[in-house]
Amino acid sequence: MTKNPVINALSAAVYIGLVAVVMFYGSRVVAETNDSIIAPIAMISLFTLSVAVMGYLFLYQPFQLYFDNNKRGAIKLFLGTLATFAGITIILLAILVSGIL
Repeated sequence: MTKNPVINALSAAVYIGLVAVVMFYGSRVVAETNDSIIAPIAMISLFTLSVAVMGYLFLYQPFQLYFDNNKRGAIKLFLGTLATFAGITIILLAILVSGIL
């Protein structure tokens, strides 16, 4: 990843958007088929994949900085990414509550 918290947070938002689109449209396709054990396995697998992707997007560069003895830079990058992602989340929630879309 990058050392730019905005790019890291936007990458996380794009990943979440892609997962949401797949789940939204995929549920329409799956609703027409019979239930099976594959659905819970797929959901747990998706959750695990998402944790790994978010961990990479949020933590990889800060850990690199931390272990390169740049602890202040690591904290700054992590908190910057977290704050940017919180801002994106707040904007999305405001859009949802406002009923614009």
